[in-house]
Amino acid sequence: QVHVVESGGGLVQAGGSLRLSCIASERTFSTSHMGWFRQAPGKEREFVAAVAWFGAITFYADSVKGRFTISRDDAENTVHLQMNSLEPEDTAVYYCNVVRWETFENESHDWGQGTQVTVSS
Repeated sequence: QVHVVESGGGLVQAGGSLRLSCIASERTFSTSHMGWFRQAPGKEREFVAAVAWFGAITFYADSVKGRFTISRDDAENTVHLQMNSLEPEDTAVYYCNVVRWETFENESHDWGQGTQVTVSS
C-alpha cells in the first residue's frame, strides 16, 4: 500500500507557477521510482513526470516537458513538482505514486487524496 500526502496546489493565472510536494513513507520512497499523475474532470488519470529512485534520471510527458521539473529529497522522503508557465489545460487534481520505469504506470492502485491545481485564463 502506498502512503502519500500531496500538497501545494492552488489557483494561479496562466503563465504562473506552483510547486507541489508529496511526502511518502520511508518504505514507499526509499528505493522507489516516483511519479506525478493528474486527472481532469471526466478524463482518465494521466502520467505527468517521473524521477528515478537515485534521482539522477527524470522523464516527462510531452505536454509538460520544458515547463515542469520533478525532483526528490531523500532525506525528507519527499518528491516535488515545480510547475512553470502553467496553462489552463494543466488544470487537474495532481497525485503522486510509485511509478514503473519505462512504462510510467503507477505501481500501486492506492492513491492519495491529491492536490487541486486550477489555472485560469
